[in-house]
Amino acid sequence: MPLTEPQITDALRSVMDPELNRSIVELGMVKTVDIDGARVKVTVALTVAGCPMKEEITKRVTDALLPVTGVDRVEVELTVMSPEQLVNLRRSLGGDGAAHGGQGQGPPIPFSDPDNRTRIIGVASGKGGVGKSSVTVNLAIALKGLGYDVGILDADVYGFSIPRMLGVENQPTIIGEGEDRIIAPAQAHGVKCISMGFFMEEDQAVIWRGPMLHKALRQFLTDFWWGDPDYLLIDMPPGTGDVAISMAQYLPRSELFVVTTPQPAAQSVAQRTGALAKEVKLSVRGVIENMSGFTGEDGRLYEIFGSGGGDLLAETLDAPLLGRVPLVPALREGGDTGMPITVSHPDSEAARAFKTIAERIVAMGPARVYKRELQVS
Repeated sequence: MPLTEPQITDALRSVMDPELNRSIVELGMVKTVDIDGARVKVTVALTVAGCPMKEEITKRVTDALLPVTGVDRVEVELTVMSPEQLVNLRRSLGGDGAAHGGQGQGPPIPFSDPDNRTRIIGVASGKGGVGKSSVTVNLAIALKGLGYDVGILDADVYGFSIPRMLGVENQPTIIGEGEDRIIAPAQAHGVKCISMGFFMEEDQAVIWRGPMLHKALRQFLTDFWWGDPDYLLIDMPPGTGDVAISMAQYLPRSELFVVTTPQPAAQSVAQRTGALAKEVKLSVRGVIENMSGFTGEDGRLYEIFGSGGGDLLAETLDAPLLGRVPLVPALREGGDTGMPITVSHPDSEAARAFKTIAERIVAMGPARVYKRELQVS
């Protein structure tokens, strides 16, 4: 039987735009389909001129069509969406996370809606230097490996490090102009990411007071199109400052997971995060012990930073200890090179630890379940 346009269109429904994570058919990016015997030519309208992912889109279209019975050759022609098409695209996305004008508090935060299905995972620590950002990145990739749609919001405004650790090479993509523009987070290893690091030089200091931090966090949540991720991990600044308080206000369904090191002295600092969570009515769901002992080539367990800190903190916070991440050079090296250990060494002891922690977070389910239709009169 001869090939038909509906047959080709159906095959293209599986092709996802790399930046928006939606089908190119659903987004209206498939402009024309031309069939000449066993040759299929598809014209795809990109969202922006000079799209850095154009080679990836071409590959995805080709890979989707070559297995179709009767197709021997695929040609992909790339063009750019017209302003009218971009407006339609913006409307098809439902306005989530697109930029808005207006006064007052600005657009609503989609993740604060009680009906929003995204689980907000705040990765917190009592102090810096415990590997919180490294845990955030590898936990995100572990969740992605389990089949979930995952994003990271780098809320550590003063000490932003997520783009480097995640290995992000591209900037966020701005699609359209003015109130109709869409800003898509950058991506690496299948994980979306937004950070102050995209707007500041590597050696530039962020010198802001609380109100500016408050505003920046809100913009990260409203001015970017996150889509509908299963998990949004927030790399929180260490301690109990302004960002943590703002997060409680903007994202009351957040679940906190506290990172500590094995040394007992560290848990006395980390428990302050639990005190903050209690004050602002957030749930502390678990403890992650980082920099735990490692097994040497001689088979011995070496506990460089002592032991017991994770257990003690879990007991203090009345939350489970979800796992211990060993102290291994590859984990540190991955943060420096942008190749997290869950990507570079997926079968390593550390990567398996992150996978176990991710599985336990999934199994726990959300901290709070809201239903609009359930009301107490």
